[in-house]
Amino acid sequence: MTGIDVLASNGTNYTAIVIAVGIPVGIGIVIAVIVASYFRLQAHRADAVAMAHYRKLAEDAVANQQELRGQLARLTEKVQAVEQLMREVG
Repeated sequence: MTGIDVLASNGTNYTAIVIAVGIPVGIGIVIAVIVASYFRLQAHRADAVAMAHYRKLAEDAVANQQELRGQLARLTEKVQAVEQLMREVG
């Protein structure tokens, strides 16, 4: 006789054991993958919201910079006018 015959004569049904253990393990793995995917999705959504805020901040910074350049140009014109007046007077 071979070892297989001994196992078969023992009466232990290894197929039933593999199925009984394999199904809960498989379900557990599927649940773990679903939970991990959910939290990865939530992190991605949070990153997208943060990126939208940074984009808005950058647009506001550009607008403020353009406004400051306009004010600086007007101030430069006034300083040049004062310098011209000082040259004429003095």
